[in-house]
Amino acid sequence: MAANPESPESPESFVSFGEQGSQLTYGSYLRLPQLLDSQHLESDPPAHDELLFITIHQVYELWFKQLLHEVAAARDAMLGDRTGERLWWAQHLLQRVHVIERTLVQQVDVLETMTPQDFLEFRQRLAPASGFQSVQFRELEFVSGAKDPAYLERFRGLTDDEQARLRRRLDEPTLWDAFLAVLRAHGLPADDDEQVATSVRRTAHDRSSYAAVWALAEALLQHDELAASWRARHVVMVERMIGAKSGTGGSSGSAYLRGRLGLQYYPVLWEVRSRL
Repeated sequence: MAANPESPESPESFVSFGEQGSQLTYGSYLRLPQLLDSQHLESDPPAHDELLFITIHQVYELWFKQLLHEVAAARDAMLGDRTGERLWWAQHLLQRVHVIERTLVQQVDVLETMTPQDFLEFRQRLAPASGFQSVQFRELEFVSGAKDPAYLERFRGLTDDEQARLRRRLDEPTLWDAFLAVLRAHGLPADDDEQVATSVRRTAHDRSSYAAVWALAEALLQHDELAASWRARHVVMVERMIGAKSGTGGSSGSAYLRGRLGLQYYPVLWEVRSRL
C-alpha cells in the first residue's frame, strides 16, 4: 500500500532531529545575531550597568508583546463563543497572562541590583526617552479596558505606525467588552454597570450553572490585581532610584506614577465584592 503523504510517518513529512543538513539552527531560529546586537550603550565611557538597564527593558517589551498576543486571543475567544465551548481557552490564556505578569513584577528585583549612583552614571544620556513612551504597554492597557485617547496627544514622539496601532486598539473591543458578550450569551443582563454587577453576583452564587462565567470574572480580576501590583512595585523602585526627580521624558516621575495607582480596569468586579 502506498504511503499517505499526509501521514505523520510518511518520508515526505519525516524530520530528522540532529544537525544533519543544518537547515535550521538554534541561533537562526531565534535570530540571535540580531537579538544580541540590539543592546547599544549611549554612555561614553561605557557605564557598567547600562547594559543591564537596556536588557531588562528589552525583556519587558518582549513580555508586553507576548501579553498582547495572549490577551487579544482570550478576548477573541470570548467574543466568538456562543455555546461556552471556547471559554475554557480564554480562561487558560488569562492564566498564562497572570504568570507572565508575576514575572514582570519579579524582574524589578533584578533592576534594583543597580544602585542609584550607578544609574546616575548614564541617566542623563536617556533624555528624552522614557518608559512613559512604551507603546506596547499602552496597547495592553487599552485592550484590558483602560482606553485613554488623550495619550496620543500628550506624547508627540509617536511614529505613524505607533499612532496607527494605538488608534486601532482604541477602536477594537476590550477584554471587558468580551466579558459583557459572555454574560449576554448566557442570558445574563449586561446593559449597564448595575445589571452587570447583579449578573456577576448571580454567577457567584450559582456556580453550578455559571462556573465558566464566574471563572472568567475571577481571571479578569486577577489580571487587574496583578497590573496594580506592577504599578505599585514600579513606583517604589523609581523612588528608590531617583527620589522625587522628574522623569527623563519630562513627566513628574514618581508623582505621575503614584497618580495612577488607583487605576482599575474592572471597577464593577471590585464593587461586586461588597455585595457577595
